[in-house]
Formats: sequence, structure tokens, C-alpha cells
Amino acid sequence: MKTVVKRMYEGLFLVDSGEAAAGWQAVTGAVERILGRSEADVVSMRKWDERRLAYDIGKKSRGTYILVYFNCDASRLGAIERDVQLSETIMRVMILRTDKMSAEDIARPTPSMVVEIDQAAAAARAAQAAEAAAASEAEGGPVDESQRAAETEDIDHRA
Repeated sequence: MKTVVKRMYEGLFLVDSGEAAAGWQAVTGAVERILGRSEADVVSMRKWDERRLAYDIGKKSRGTYILVYFNCDASRLGAIERDVQLSETIMRVMILRTDKMSAEDIARPTPSMVVEIDQAAAAARAAQAAEAAAASEAEGGPVDESQRAAETEDIDHRA
């Protein structure tokens, strides 16, 4: 009886950005089906980023990368790569062995997550500024020093 040793791998799957935007669940489902056929255990699956490709692949110039950490038997990697080549959804894949990845490394934010965090923080700051402006206007005074300076500049330009 042969003992199966599953090792940790990092897979970077490339899909068409149009397909990813139209049906994210379908795209991630295709990746999960390919890994499932090879009896891989998915640890983490996240959108890594959307980028312009260095060269067109099948007349596609933009691609979305999906970062997947999974445990799998090394003998099954060939089947995963073959299934990707036969897939109409996934354009390319790169798989690396990552035995020494810690849980903190796997949980580290991807570039697309950093952008989303920055956008959420900017929206929160804008909401706080709007609330402060509304509160200041309710009191009858200018919103803040920058608004007071802008009003002063307007008066100077009229004179």
C-alpha cells in the first residue's frame, strides 16, 4: 500500500478579465473543479490582481490572476496542468511548491485586496468629512480652515 503525501502548493491561475468580471463564481468554480479532480485540498483562493498581459493570449490583452494555496499529491500536478490546457476558462497556470509557507504568509493581503482596503478607507474619510461639513454648516460657520481659505480666495478674485 502506497502512502500519499500531500504537499502545499501555490497556484497562480490566469483567466480572462471579461469572464472574471461577468461571472466570478463560474471562474472560481472552474478552478475548484480542476483541483477537485486531482483530489487537491484548497486552503485559500483569492483574486490576486487584474493586469495588462505582456502579450496577447488568444486575442485577450487583460487577465485576472487567481491565487490558490492547496495541498496535493505531487503525482497529480501533471493532471492539473493538463486540465488547465484543456480548459476554456483558464488561460495559464503556474504552480510552485510552498512547504514553508506560514498561515500569516497565506493570509497576507493581495494587491487587489490592498486597493479595496485603500478605497474603503478613502470612502470612510470622505464620509467623515461630509458629516463634519454638515455639522459645521448646521452651526452656521465655515466647514474648516481649507474652506475658509477657499472662500477668502474667491473674495480676492472678485475684487
